[in-house]
Amino acid sequence: MISSSSAKVKPLILQLPAWRRRALLMAVLLGFAALLGRSVYLQSIRTDFLQQKGDARYSRALVLSAHRGMVTDRFGEPLAISTPVESIWASPPDVTINADQLKKLAGLLNMKPSELSKKFTNSEREFVYLKRRMPPEQAAQVMQLDIPGIFMQREYRRYYPAGEVMAHVVGFTGIDDRGQEGLELVYQDWLSGKPGSRRVIKDRQGRIVEDLEAVKVPQDGHDLKLSIDRKIQYLAYRELTRAVEENKAKAGAIVVLDAKTGEVLAMANQPTYNPNNPVNISGKSRNRAITDTFEPGSTMKPFTISAALEAGNFTPETMIDIGNGAYTIGKNTIHDVHARGVLSVSQILQKSSNIGTAKMGLTLKPQALWSMYNQVGFGTPPHSGFPGEVAGRLRPWKNWVPIDQATICFGQGVTVTLLQMARAYGVFANDGELKPLSMIKLNEPPIGQQVISAKTAREMRDMLELVVQPGGTAPKAQVVGYRVAGKTGTAQKVENGQYANGRYIASFVGMAPASDPRLIIAVMIDEPSAGAYYGGAVAAPVFSKVMEGSLRLLAVPQDAPTNNVVIPPANLPEVGEVV
Repeated sequence: MISSSSAKVKPLILQLPAWRRRALLMAVLLGFAALLGRSVYLQSIRTDFLQQKGDARYSRALVLSAHRGMVTDRFGEPLAISTPVESIWASPPDVTINADQLKKLAGLLNMKPSELSKKFTNSEREFVYLKRRMPPEQAAQVMQLDIPGIFMQREYRRYYPAGEVMAHVVGFTGIDDRGQEGLELVYQDWLSGKPGSRRVIKDRQGRIVEDLEAVKVPQDGHDLKLSIDRKIQYLAYRELTRAVEENKAKAGAIVVLDAKTGEVLAMANQPTYNPNNPVNISGKSRNRAITDTFEPGSTMKPFTISAALEAGNFTPETMIDIGNGAYTIGKNTIHDVHARGVLSVSQILQKSSNIGTAKMGLTLKPQALWSMYNQVGFGTPPHSGFPGEVAGRLRPWKNWVPIDQATICFGQGVTVTLLQMARAYGVFANDGELKPLSMIKLNEPPIGQQVISAKTAREMRDMLELVVQPGGTAPKAQVVGYRVAGKTGTAQKVENGQYANGRYIASFVGMAPASDPRLIIAVMIDEPSAGAYYGGAVAAPVFSKVMEGSLRLLAVPQDAPTNNVVIPPANLPEVGEVV
């Protein structure tokens, strides 16, 4: 038997090969050297990196919003103003919130707790909006929860007192307070100003501890005073809306110009939208008076006749044989609705004879006729400064054949906007001078371009007065106490290159007082479908009501007795035209 005390246990010693010990030592030394080199690099060379990481823990750059300028009408009445609101945002890495606080916060923000919780899970983001444009009192309730990492930021929300009445002129801004439509978009830089900034140190409770640098003060935007008269705008909008509804029309537009200055006093469209809540506005935000073109039809005839008078070929008393109401040019035939026999130039305009106008236009060289149309602004943008304005279509005179020249004379084969047509009629209102347009209030009348002689312009005004008298196409355009001059249009719409039966654009363009015009009003009603469709029956009444109300608002002296309106006898057939 062997005694246990006599047995000795030798300790086990693990010995690595010499090359492995050296390799391990070198790896450790290299690791330390890399860490040391990185530390020297960051603390001596790339100090900005550590500074940024450090600043991100406690430093915040606060944006100080600039106050957007106010938009007003010509008398200073507000059309667009900015009201202060608050936006709630969070820094997810700094948010510390319990279940009870989460539920309360979600209730104040009108969000689901689960939806709100997701915004806090991304710790890599240092800024996330929770709710924008909240009422200040509601935002204050959020801040009273005293949740670390939740902050409040001052912003501004745009408010439009006139709502849908001014929607197509003023436009609206987006959630970031940038213009999206209308003059809010055109004058974005002028209205917006420049935001300021403030860099501060905040503790984990969101309290400002210290300012790190001088505050960059925001530069508020400038106010914008439009040429619009809010009262006339409302009047124009009301009457246009009524006409579109009563005539079951697809759409409509109206423009009111100051004949002396070219300022736009009113511009309204239907359908419209509410700029205070611009949702589902597809097709409604388009300013049809500026962006939509149409064949003007008979409202083009005064310019053809003016060109003929300027050439010395005719006078208002010159007689022209209209024949039996049909006039053939090559393989094409031009028709009149009512005119027959021999008519004077004045009667041709009064009764809106296509044949008479075409015969006058065909005596002119194509270039001379084209020049007249071009000089009054057809085929060129009206330069209103409004977004989306179009030039319309006026084909080069070199491409005209006789039938083209004849139809253009009475408004077919050429397209215009309502604003272009309103401006062009300023030639007759201003003794032959064409004024530039302005959407901004002017301090003095601008200098225009002389297009036709004062003599021709006055003769045209006299002839256009006959249009609104019994026997003309627009007796419904008469205004109590004022002489009116104007012209109707009833243009067939074009579809797939063909004129569509039963689909018309009814229009009227006129001025008053005719003795010394102060206002020009153009009205367009698209596809009236309640029975009446002539411009004299559909558009002229709108002109009459808006013109009467506007002249009263402006206190324009009367140039006719109060019993000047002459109602046509009931047995007198309506004088209409197609084109």
